[in-house]
Amino acid sequence: MIRAATENDIAEIRLMISELAAYERAVEQARATEEQLREALFGAHPAAYALIAEDDTTGGVVGFALWFPRFSTWTGTRGMHLEDLYVRPHARGGGHGRALLAALAALCLRSGYERFEWWVLDWNQSAIDFYKSIGADFLDEWRVCRLTGDPLGELAARAPAVAP
Repeated sequence: MIRAATENDIAEIRLMISELAAYERAVEQARATEEQLREALFGAHPAAYALIAEDDTTGGVVGFALWFPRFSTWTGTRGMHLEDLYVRPHARGGGHGRALLAALAALCLRSGYERFEWWVLDWNQSAIDFYKSIGADFLDEWRVCRLTGDPLGELAARAPAVAP
């Protein structure tokens, strides 16, 4: 079963984020707290949204998808960015990942979103194969850019004053 996340899912989402970070070899980077997730997902101005996958037999949480809207200046429409898709190892192959993606695709269409995009690590061949099996295009000509830490601060220090 796929359902919208509730505040009662925060601890489980945080745990799955830790599990995903371990799988992606980046445990030290997964620093979000339960309080931050609660505010981001259920605060006055949500920054993101989440779906939960539950095992039909046990009712246990076996995965989640966390996404947020984005905007394309080229199409003039919103789209969806999938930040995290995770299915616990014992539940992989059971259709939960496909069901989460299908639910998000349906949400895109209902919302008038023209694009549904996400990133995948280049070494995660099983995920790449899975995404290819559902018809995903891989945009090899685009590179992800990121500023964090000192370089972010150094660039920000050079910012001109911005009029209100």
